[in-house]
Amino acid sequence: MKSEPTLRFLPLSDGKTPLFMWVLMPLFKVFEDPLFAGRFLSVMSGLVTLLGVYFLSRKVFNSKVAFWASLIYVVSPYTVFFDRMALVDSMLSAFTVWIIYFVILLSEKVRLDLAMILGFLMGGAWLTKTPALVNLLILPVSIIAFKNLKDTKRFLKLFLLWSVAVLIAFTMYNALRLGPNFHLLSSRNSDYIFSITELLPRPLDPFIPHLRDIMDWFPKLLTYPILVFWGMGVYFLIKSKNKLAYVVFLWALLPLLLNMTFLRTFTARYLLPSIAPMFIFAGFGLVSILNRVKTTNMAKNLISAILILPLALYFNYQLLTSPPPDNMPLEGRIGYFEEWTAGYGFKEIASFLEEKSKKESVVVGTEGFFGTLPDGLQIYLDKANVKFVGSHATISAQIRQAARDNLTYFVGNKARVEGRIDNVIFVKEYLKAKPSLGRKQDAIVIYQVLP
Repeated sequence: MKSEPTLRFLPLSDGKTPLFMWVLMPLFKVFEDPLFAGRFLSVMSGLVTLLGVYFLSRKVFNSKVAFWASLIYVVSPYTVFFDRMALVDSMLSAFTVWIIYFVILLSEKVRLDLAMILGFLMGGAWLTKTPALVNLLILPVSIIAFKNLKDTKRFLKLFLLWSVAVLIAFTMYNALRLGPNFHLLSSRNSDYIFSITELLPRPLDPFIPHLRDIMDWFPKLLTYPILVFWGMGVYFLIKSKNKLAYVVFLWALLPLLLNMTFLRTFTARYLLPSIAPMFIFAGFGLVSILNRVKTTNMAKNLISAILILPLALYFNYQLLTSPPPDNMPLEGRIGYFEEWTAGYGFKEIASFLEEKSKKESVVVGTEGFFGTLPDGLQIYLDKANVKFVGSHATISAQIRQAARDNLTYFVGNKARVEGRIDNVIFVKEYLKAKPSLGRKQDAIVIYQVLP
């Protein structure tokens, strides 16, 4: 996309919106490692989310809640893990938190400039990931923050400003029509979500299975102390009359329930935009409890830190030094560390191939036509004299033919290619994480292909 102008809308061909990739392109001029560039962008998105959590908490509650909510965001394994991934969810989370902030501000002040900012934020979120459409659908929830519903003139003005914001968001999204394959954004929806007609015979499926997933993910990725404080925050919210807090709560809860009800594939990172606002209530619950404890502020802060930090920091320490952490949910272990989607050794294999290509042309066959393979290697070899040939978990006739005239290699997942290929020379393998549940340990393996 960076090198070829005609590919600027390439994500549309996979039913995805391109804003994350557009922002990422300039970073390739700053960072040599493209994977680091992608992760750096997610870290920056996490920083923007953190600022949003702080200012939204201070707006809804007070500075003390804002401090604890921000600290919980910083140390939570949920955000530490996903804000380091070169994926779009961190950017969507950043947009979502600031959307909530400006939704509340607009309901209070009813100003055109705030409506325009809100529209650009909602449009940016929609250009980041299509599920951000939910921010437009639940916009009426912010009526809770409106000060006086009897003020008909002011309410009509607010409604008109909502329309301005939505119009701006729709205009930004429809700019994608300038690229080819815009139609795939909607046609691919059936790959990710169930239609209402599909769910009518079984309305609680997939809701119940997804609920079980959440019951596994939240205690491990949020940790029990943070979950307890979040529960207490919701309890104290119910007892309070804080209208602004109700807007934040519903803005986190409604998308979460919609995801649980309609999504075909359900992973922990999809919930990140709902998780960030939830930390505000964890901070609120903690502060509400501290206000009921009769001791010094220093003692309160020390007790709070002792309760929050150990489990979270232990998970994060393992993540940074010896991943995967012991308490990583099974879905995350399999997807990111153990099976075919985990790309261990790609940078090392790319360096090996680049060195070989300096002396002669190199052809690389890969187990796969797009995705982890071959794209995980191609991101490092776009300027090298290396040609890629996609294949299944076997060496195709095209790869064998290439081996007659070129130095040829084949890269694949050991568990899927072992025993299915012959007439090759083993070069090296890069072990993935040790699997849970007694499964065989997988590896990324590279072979030299003989003609």
